[in-house]
Amino acid sequence: MSICPVCNQLSSTQYRCPSCLGMMEDSGRVMDYYDDYSPYTEIDSLKMEDGIPDDEKDNQCPHVFYCSQCAAENVLLIHEWRSESN
Repeated sequence: MSICPVCNQLSSTQYRCPSCLGMMEDSGRVMDYYDDYSPYTEIDSLKMEDGIPDDEKDNQCPHVFYCSQCAAENVLLIHEWRSESN
C-alpha cells in the first residue's frame, strides 16, 4: 500500500509556474474533480480511470496545481510513499 504525503499532510510541495514563475498552489487530487462522489471512492480504482498512464503502478498521485498570478493549471504527479503492512 502507498500513501500520498501531500494528501495526508505529511509533507508540502512548492512548484513554480512554468508560465510566469509564480508559486503554484495545490488544489487537490485530480480525481476529486470528477463528480460529487469521487472524493469518497477508492483511490486506486480511480487511478485506473484517470487517463494518466501508470500512475497506479508507479505509485504517483496526480494533483492539480493552480497559479493565482496567471491562472495557469498544471497536473503534477506526487511520488507516494510505500507503507509496509504487518
